[in-house]
Parts: sequence; C-alpha cells; structure tokens
Amino acid sequence: MVIIYFKKQFILIFFLLLIITCPIVIWRRLYQPVVTDSYRLRPEFPPLVLLPGSDRGPKVYASAAILIESKSGAILYAKNADLRRAPASTTKIMTAIVALEKGDLTKVITVSPRAARTGGSTIHLKPGDRLSLKELLEGVMLRSGNDGSMAVAEGVAGSIEKFTELMNIKAKEIGAVNTNFRNPHGLRAPSHYTTALDLALMARYGLANRLFANLVKKKNALLEWEERRKSVEVRNTNRLLWYLEGADGVKTGTTNEAGHCLVASATRDRKQLITVVLNSGDRWGDSQRLLEYGFQEFEILKIAAANRNLTKIKVKKGWPRKVDLYPRSDLVAVVRKGEVEKVTPKIRVYQNSVSAPLKPGEVLGEVGYYYQNQLVAKVDLINLKPARKSWWFW
Repeated sequence: MVIIYFKKQFILIFFLLLIITCPIVIWRRLYQPVVTDSYRLRPEFPPLVLLPGSDRGPKVYASAAILIESKSGAILYAKNADLRRAPASTTKIMTAIVALEKGDLTKVITVSPRAARTGGSTIHLKPGDRLSLKELLEGVMLRSGNDGSMAVAEGVAGSIEKFTELMNIKAKEIGAVNTNFRNPHGLRAPSHYTTALDLALMARYGLANRLFANLVKKKNALLEWEERRKSVEVRNTNRLLWYLEGADGVKTGTTNEAGHCLVASATRDRKQLITVVLNSGDRWGDSQRLLEYGFQEFEILKIAAANRNLTKIKVKKGWPRKVDLYPRSDLVAVVRKGEVEKVTPKIRVYQNSVSAPLKPGEVLGEVGYYYQNQLVAKVDLINLKPARKSWWFW
C-alpha cells in the first residue's frame, strides 16, 4: 500500500511540474530571440530565408520591426515580426493593391455620405463629390485620407464589406496569413490586425507593381474634382522621402491603439530594402537606422538568372542532341559583407542524359547556394525548348 501511495504522489507531482513548465517552454520558443550564426528557412508560404544574426542589429524602439531585401524576401533583421498588432493606416497598402488590381484608374467615383463622414485623417470629401479613382488613391496614399479609402472601396467593389473581403483574400494569396482587415482605412475595429512581417510582404508585393511603386514615392500631388473648379494639393506624410537617400515609399500609420507606425522602402544601386516599424517612439529614426544598416552591412549576389542557361543535358534518341537548362526563376543570395567567400553556388543535374521526347518546363536539375556547406536556397533547372523523338539516332 505504501508503494502504491508513493507512486500516486510521484505521478501527481510529475503532472504538476508538467503544467507549470510547459507554458514557460512554449513562451520561450515563441517569444525569445534565437541567436544563430547560420541561415534559416521560414517554411511557411512564401518561404523566406532568415540571415545569420537576424535577431541582432541597430537600436530599434518599435514594439515590432522587420527589414527585408525586396528581390529575394530575405529577412535581414526581425524583432517580434510575427506579433499581431493594430496596423493603423498602413492598412491602406492593401487598399491600394486591391484598388489597382480590381479597379479602373479613370473611373469617376461619387462620394457617398458614409464615406464623407469618416473621421480621422481626411481629404475633406463631401457627399456627391466626384473624383477619379486615380485622384482618390493619391489622396489615400499621400495624405492618408480615410474618407478617400471608403470612397475607393465603394467605387471599386460596390460596398465596404465586399472590398474588405477582397483585401483579406489578397492578403492570404501573398502569404500574409496573420492579417485580418475589417475596413479599408485602419481606424480601430475589433479583430483588425496584422504583423510586421505581413506588412513587409504586402509592401514587397505592391512595389513589384509599377503603378503602386510610382504612387507611393510621390512627394506631392494635385487632386482635382470632376465637374467643379476645385483642386487640393496633398503632401506625402512619409518624411523619409525628403531626406533619406533613395527613399521610395511606402506608408505611415498612426492611431492611439497602434502607436506610430511606418512601412518604408529605399533603393540604392538597384538594391531595394523594405522596413516596417510598429508602435515606435521614433519611427523615422528606427526606419532610417534599419535601412542604413541594410545598405551598409549586406551585399546581394546574383547566383543565377532565369534568362541565362547554366548547363546542358544530353538527349537520347532525340533532336536536338542536347538541350540548355535554365533556372526557373532568378536566384539571389543576400550575404553580410566580408562573408561573400562563404557562399558557394552549386549546380546539380539529376541524370547524365534523358530520353526524348521532352516538353518545355521539365525539371531536370537544380541550382542552389550553400553557406558554410549548408544549403540555403535553390530553384529548379528546366529546359525551355522541346526535344522530339528522332528515329535517325536509334
């Protein structure tokens, strides 16, 4: 009986310790920075590479922040990057993306009473005002007009609810899976949230669109009303456009709940970096320090270009006798300066030869790059031209 009682005590103590320690372990895994000197892969869609030392960088006051290289999506710096936060007017990044993809910039939109009475930062719209979608988007992305955001949503999708649904669908399509929008402007609403990483993904996606990129780098714009002799000059709220070398976007955001936020981008020597700072006591300084850190500390190596063949493979019983293999897409490596020699490109062809026929796009190998003998990233090698069977060579 004594043995049985002892076992019961032991089991009870074991489960108590398990209940106490498990939350601590989970909390540490989720929220404690992981110091690493190797490249890591974030496997979620889209897969992103975290650079060695991405948990270290310049002094940042923001509650959450991230710095990425636009071409590859490589994460150079991250601080609470997956922490859900209110986005304020950085919401309008997705508003502009959806409007540009679903709308017609020449369409004239009539402002509804609901849009006109939207508070916060506005472009002073009145019910019945008529402006083109192009003019409204300039008011939204430069002056951060909440009333303009509502007018855009109603003009493009027919209702705020339908437009917000399109915003959430688009967010999931590009991998911003920790985001949920409830309106097109970013004023406080239940379950309206995003993360620094998701905003970086949205900005990266938007900047790949020439219309979006041209819109967010404008310092000033003149909004002109239809059928009325009224025009208003708006000035971009992003101060970095005036004094940071190469600054070319993206969007500010401020509410009591979200604090001071900024999604910023800059391009130098054809290298574009994107940074996000949320709830920052010094959003201009935080963003500038992160961008300068990225430009000064890292280099971009082009490992492979999609338009340049890397090798050939023999074709058995077919013509041509050999086909060129190309990367399916560009492959670039972001590496800390002084560590370029640690990056090694490698080409692998799966077989010495293949049998005809071959259709274009067959996966016949891969090209990747290694950091200190660790595979970091790779892309498929494919043939762009077909190879047909030829009895002549049997």
